Amino acid sequence: MRTEALEAPAVVENQFSENQQLLDEVAQYLNQKNPYSLVSIARGSSDHAAQYLNFLTTAKLGKLTTSLSMSAITLYQSQINVSKSVSVAISQSGQSPDVIKPTEFMRANGAPALALVNDISSPLASAAEWTIPLHAGPEKAVAATKSFIASLSASAGLIAAWKNDLELTRGLHHLPDDLLKAQQLDWTAPLRSLQEAKRIMIVGRGYGLALALEAALKLKETCSIQAEAFSAAEIKHGPQALIEDGYPLLIFANRGPALHSMLDLAADMKARGANVILAAPQFVKEKQLEIQTTHAEELDVITAIQSFYLMAEELSRNLGLNPDAPKHLSKITRTE
Repeated sequence: MRTEALEAPAVVENQFSENQQLLDEVAQYLNQKNPYSLVSIARGSSDHAAQYLNFLTTAKLGKLTTSLSMSAITLYQSQINVSKSVSVAISQSGQSPDVIKPTEFMRANGAPALALVNDISSPLASAAEWTIPLHAGPEKAVAATKSFIASLSASAGLIAAWKNDLELTRGLHHLPDDLLKAQQLDWTAPLRSLQEAKRIMIVGRGYGLALALEAALKLKETCSIQAEAFSAAEIKHGPQALIEDGYPLLIFANRGPALHSMLDLAADMKARGANVILAAPQFVKEKQLEIQTTHAEELDVITAIQSFYLMAEELSRNLGLNPDAPKHLSKITRTE
């Protein structure tokens, strides 16, 4: 897991150089089609990447997005009108039927069908109209790291090309260097307290919600900690009733319009007695963990998860677990 996480900068650099012409062609096609909405198709870590793609699509392009409940098609055989949508499936392996079948359905029913996939010889790649390779290379650890980061950067690359967003494209160009800097940051401060934790809340908002979802999954997978992700906007709608003295709370306060509300939440939860672990940019004095800033604030979640992966891997080993092969899990999961 650690070795593969450390490969992320090289993966992103290769992806950026290899995919630019393809993304320009896809962008031209999508602008001609001008779909009204985007439907994402994914499971697990890939679905967290899809949450990021969905937020980017809405924020940058002003299009409505939907995370597809795949069983509506695979089990209930619902006949959904997708003629004004574009679908984007995200997968590392491209093997799961509940990602492949909806992609086939979308394409058969008039929706442009895209796939962001690592295995370009997979059934998903064959099912899609357009395949955008992740270029992550082989990933042997069960817990996805570099392929998740590659899914985020590919999502950002797709939206940057679609909108012709030069600032976001510039940020992607510099992202490999920013990821290298993120690898050098000291994220060991929470290790001792988290070794005693049986449960934790992880909080994000906006772009940061995808980050919180992925971090929570990784703590479940590699550390056997009952980690639950929430949007900061939802904490006061019930979950805060669980907060008691010492309750661990990891808050991702990345740059952007949500930053100040995240800092207010951190202060409020700390006043309630929570063990608040605040991840924030360097300029935030109250932080315990530093998020490496990038050349486009929409990409800060990518450097944040890079730093988090290395912390989670170390925590797993400190707990006497094997982060490369979590119990009861396999690398490829096939669901209907």
